[in-house]
Amino acid sequence: MIIIETKLAGAFIIEPSLYPDERGLFASVWTEEKLAAHGVQEKFVAANLSYNKKRGTLRGMHYQAAPYSQGKLMSCTRGAIYDVGIDLRAASPTFKHWFGIEMSAENRKMLYLPPEFAHGYLTLADDTELSYLVTNRYSPESSRGVRWNDPAFAIEWPDESELVMVERDRQYPDFK
Repeated sequence: MIIIETKLAGAFIIEPSLYPDERGLFASVWTEEKLAAHGVQEKFVAANLSYNKKRGTLRGMHYQAAPYSQGKLMSCTRGAIYDVGIDLRAASPTFKHWFGIEMSAENRKMLYLPPEFAHGYLTLADDTELSYLVTNRYSPESSRGVRWNDPAFAIEWPDESELVMVERDRQYPDFK
């Protein structure tokens, strides 16, 4: 696997090592020791799956407050997404900066975001699935979010013409 630093401190693109043959392929997607060599010390404790029926579905920007902050390792297993992380760590040199990457079942790229990052994505195809590992359990009382179009972050989404969203994600207040 190849680990590529992003412009956000502690966030990485992971490109799996692919081993194709006449049957298809095998991929080494992540190992604890290689992630640890890049400073990722958290252990993954749960796996989640998100299915999205329509292109243009925007989920996010979600995070969990301490002490239930979650690091996430995401991959798109069907379809395609534009995946975005925002660094919300006040002491970070990249505080309030964002990073986005197109991930798809075809390119097999993955994205690791450390705890205290907001995360969201826009589907670029119908019938899209995202699979991700998290480093802490879900805690409803710690669930938070920032608005996808908050001027504090100025995220450049690839297409905002016809968004499918839940009202909660549209209504998050401006970040302070």
